[in-house]
Amino acid sequence: MGRLIGAILFGALAWYTTLLIVPLFPEGTNLGLFQEVNTFFGLFAGWTIAGSRAGTGYSNAVSYALTTMVAMVIMSVFFNSSVVMVERSLRKRYDGPGEAVTDVFELFMEHGAMLMTSDIVTTLLVGCLVGGFIVEAVGRRFS
Repeated sequence: MGRLIGAILFGALAWYTTLLIVPLFPEGTNLGLFQEVNTFFGLFAGWTIAGSRAGTGYSNAVSYALTTMVAMVIMSVFFNSSVVMVERSLRKRYDGPGEAVTDVFELFMEHGAMLMTSDIVTTLLVGCLVGGFIVEAVGRRFS
């Protein structure tokens, strides 16, 4: 039961945080399945990281909640940076594969820096801690 609750809560956190991120992109940017992909990574991280550790104690809940949040953000930013790189490479914007791979990490840093607003950081920190404590409570109740 802890896995399901972890997936739902961290998926919801990713969904809501994505709503805060969308206005930061330039107007007219085609985001495609941006929100759905980020929500999937929240679901995946909540299921595999937070959910699997549910019931191990409230002090551990802080640790696995923060770990889940960091993993969710890194997976989302890396995937979205890779998608941008593929789109650029299909438009022949790179001279070779090395330049394309290097650009993924530059895009990762750019997109990561875009997330460093007080609203987004606060939402992620508070959301992951609340989610971690709820997952822990459910894990203790149903273990």
